[in-house]
This record gives sequence, structure tokens and C-alpha cells, in this order.
Amino acid sequence: MSGPRPVVLSGPSGAGKSTLLKRLMKDHEGVFGFSVSHTTRNPRPGEEDGKDYHFTTKEIMREGIDKGEFIENAEFSGNMYGTSKAAVEDVRAKNLICILDVDIQGVRRIKETDLDPIYISIQPPSMEVLEKRLRDRQTETEESLQKRLEAARIDMELSKEPGVFDVVIINDDLEKAYEELKAILNEEIQKVQEAK
Repeated sequence: MSGPRPVVLSGPSGAGKSTLLKRLMKDHEGVFGFSVSHTTRNPRPGEEDGKDYHFTTKEIMREGIDKGEFIENAEFSGNMYGTSKAAVEDVRAKNLICILDVDIQGVRRIKETDLDPIYISIQPPSMEVLEKRLRDRQTETEESLQKRLEAARIDMELSKEPGVFDVVIINDDLEKAYEELKAILNEEIQKVQEAK
């Protein structure tokens, strides 16, 4: 694979990854490309197939995994998620910085590949703040909320392990977190802009 160095963005649901990503892509139009992940879960209101996710079946996804078509994949709450090699290659071929939004399992799997991305973890300031953010969304059942919170506890612990991430951003202030994210990616952003 050639093109700009990809960025692996990870962190628990509700940490603010999507908010930061959307802003980064809006402020730096034509610099970043989003690697569209595959999932077997049902679309949420407003989500579009091929834009937010490639919505697929477990059978089709398992077949792709067996054929080695995925960089990483994981199962969460009974649904499969994964990033295909093609999704990353599509973005890099356009000379864009490919952003991969993956969970901690995905981070570990990507570390076994030759992708060589910048690893960034976005974390909430506390479990209490995270729980409030997730409850305020009103998109979860109590059972799925508890599963997400348990996954978040594990994610927050693992993000502290040395060598897992190049940087960990605590999103207790959106502006500050966004400035930190931009500063980390500044060198790659400049490379893409100079190549245009």
C-alpha cells in the first residue's frame, strides 16, 4: 500500500471520536478519507450504506475474513465489525490520509499488519461522564448500554498500556481535544496539502 500514513483512531463509544472526526474532515476537506467499515448490525436512523458503514450479513463478512480481505475485525454485542483492505486502499489511492475508527481489538490486529499508522486513543475524562453521554444519546437499551460501559472500562485500561498508542487524548474539553488531535496530525496534513 502506498499513500499518506493512515491514522488509527480508537476509544470507547461516547468518547467523542465521531464528533472530532467530523470536524477534522470538515476543516481539512480533501485531506482525510474515512475508511468505511463493514458491520452486520442494523443501520441507525440517518446512517447510509457505503457512507457510514457497509451494512452486510454475517455470512458475507465471514467469507471475506476467511479470504483475508480484512485488516481487522471484531465482534461486539452479537454484531461483526471490520475494516477491509480495499476500503483503506481506496482512500490512500486518492492521496488522502485514511482514518480507521476501530476498537481496541482492532488496534491489536492492525499492529500485526504492515500498515504503520499513527495510533491515537480518544478517551473520556471518566466513566461517569461517558455513561452520561451514552444515556443522553438515547440510542441504547439498558442491556446494550451496560455492555458498552463494560467494553469502555476495558478500553480505558488498555489505552494506558505503554506502546499501544502513540498518543492518548482525554476529551474533557472538545476544543482542547480537537487542537491536540490537529497538532498530532499536522505533519501528515502538510504532506497531503503539498502534494496537491
